Amino acid sequence: QVQLVESGGGLVQAGGSLRLSCAASGRIISISAMRWYRQAPGKQRDLVAVITSRGITNYADSVKGRFTISRDDAKNTVYLQMNSLKSEDTAVYYCNADIKSGIYYIAYWGQGTQVTVSY
Repeated sequence: QVQLVESGGGLVQAGGSLRLSCAASGRIISISAMRWYRQAPGKQRDLVAVITSRGITNYADSVKGRFTISRDDAKNTVYLQMNSLKSEDTAVYYCNADIKSGIYYIAYWGQGTQVTVSY
């Protein structure tokens, strides 16, 4: 069984920084794309950033220049460095990864970690 476990969320003042981590564990043959999503109260879950197995990254316009996604394949871990945080970044952040533990790649989700940005 594959699990994704996020950490690093919390309460931070506007303008501050946080670093989220998401570690995959279990029977893992390989990991393709890894992503971070976020969901604010009463809103849909939106894609924040994605990194491919080759290290190609893409970001939502709202976080470009402030957030950086990276991965450590030796640790099966994806990170999200968040700088210059704004109140509108407040949300539950979820990691998502396409993981091969058998024949096919399957998308797995973490349980989410709360990020709260105060004025």
